[in-house]
Amino acid sequence: MSHVGNSRWTALGVLSATGLMTVLDGSIVTVAMPVIQEDLGFSPAGLSWIINAYLIPFGGLLLLAGRLGDLIGRRTMFLAGNAIFTAASLLAGAATGPGLLIAARFLQGVGSALASAVVLGILVTLFTDPGERGKAIAIFSFTGAAGASIGQVLGGVLTDALSWPWIFFINVPIGVVTVGLALRALPADRGIGLAAGADVAGAVLVTTGLMLGIYTVVKVEEYGWLAAHTLGLGAVSLALLAGFVVRQATAKAPLMPLRILRSRNVAGANLAQMLALSGMFAFQVLVALYMQRVLGYGALDTGLAMLPAAVGIGSISLFVSARLNARFGARAVLLAGLVLLLAAMLVLTRVTVDAGYVTHLLPPMLLISGGGLVLPALATLAMSGARESDAGLASGLFNTTQQVGMAMGVALLSTMAASRTGELLATGAGQAAALTGGYRLAFTISAGLLLAAFAVALLVMRRPTPATADRPAPEEAAAPVVS
Repeated sequence: MSHVGNSRWTALGVLSATGLMTVLDGSIVTVAMPVIQEDLGFSPAGLSWIINAYLIPFGGLLLLAGRLGDLIGRRTMFLAGNAIFTAASLLAGAATGPGLLIAARFLQGVGSALASAVVLGILVTLFTDPGERGKAIAIFSFTGAAGASIGQVLGGVLTDALSWPWIFFINVPIGVVTVGLALRALPADRGIGLAAGADVAGAVLVTTGLMLGIYTVVKVEEYGWLAAHTLGLGAVSLALLAGFVVRQATAKAPLMPLRILRSRNVAGANLAQMLALSGMFAFQVLVALYMQRVLGYGALDTGLAMLPAAVGIGSISLFVSARLNARFGARAVLLAGLVLLLAAMLVLTRVTVDAGYVTHLLPPMLLISGGGLVLPALATLAMSGARESDAGLASGLFNTTQQVGMAMGVALLSTMAASRTGELLATGAGQAAALTGGYRLAFTISAGLLLAAFAVALLVMRRPTPATADRPAPEEAAAPVVS
């Protein structure tokens, strides 16, 4: 292989390492939260901000960061994000109180947004051959798909074997090495210049709207869906985002050219991702809580119990998904993966207070491997209609819908589970039975969200044919594209 070829695959390793850190950091804290609460003195309400302080800036800044990467250079944005994330991880591990940890988590979210927003944009410009690009997306998706499950395993191991600060300290050497390799491996790009899309008004509208929207969603568990707090802030967020859309339709140099949504596959992939990840939250977090709060598993036991899911997702995304995408098309693979995820949630709706691991939990742990098909297919479809000059924007949009989907899952499923648990406790049910009833309702809602994602993939997305695959839409045929 040539030096250029080696450099591209080294760059892919750098991009994948960042993807792994980003996803890992969103999930690794879940099994350590009880220990952090006791050690730092978090209140029950304040504890949720360990996750929320990361999600809000991460989801709110992705779209802006993706476009800025197109304008000033995706390599520059990637390096800046990794540097901020690494420094913030060191600060989080050294935190001595709730305030400092929450501030560090906020900075981690900022760094993750800057780096993650441009990762797919860099990837699709490095790998232009459809076959190589499929392999590259599969490898990158492997780190993201497996990261959530590996995070829970690693979080349990580090928390029990060392202490909770190490769930953050582990990012520091990875971040330093990643920045060092990125300086050598990532191609320099100067961007198309701020004059090509320095839409300050649009940036303010979309960033404020997204952050406020995510904040509103993650606080639903505390206030409720119909509370004045939720309805009022939700209305303001929607108004800001509507203003952003109007601005993009009229601005001479829009932050997000609306042409990117003309592709049914791009629009459908982002919508399906929001629904699917909202549903998958039930597995990523609620299954872990069920095992600890109902079945009495410890942090390490929980992580090890979820290991089959991590191995399955990682193996399928790394070794199988690219071949299936090439043979059957990303849409068909997406549909198959969603069926497996739906089956996993349906099995979980039958869990009991004394569920056995082999009979009740291992089957969904194996079925959830469908995520290894879903995530690479979604990434392929979401980047399929982007021009080279819009690759960072398409990448930022894809990551934005990912974070919004997870935030929606946090709010919807946690709130419904807690509400159902409260109802059952009020009728005299025991603590374990009430918790189980709440989780079963959440798993049922999760199945509904995955079914909706399947409907979007089936009805909205197009099935590419050999004659049209990897070809731009007619209105974009004259422009350079990346897929």
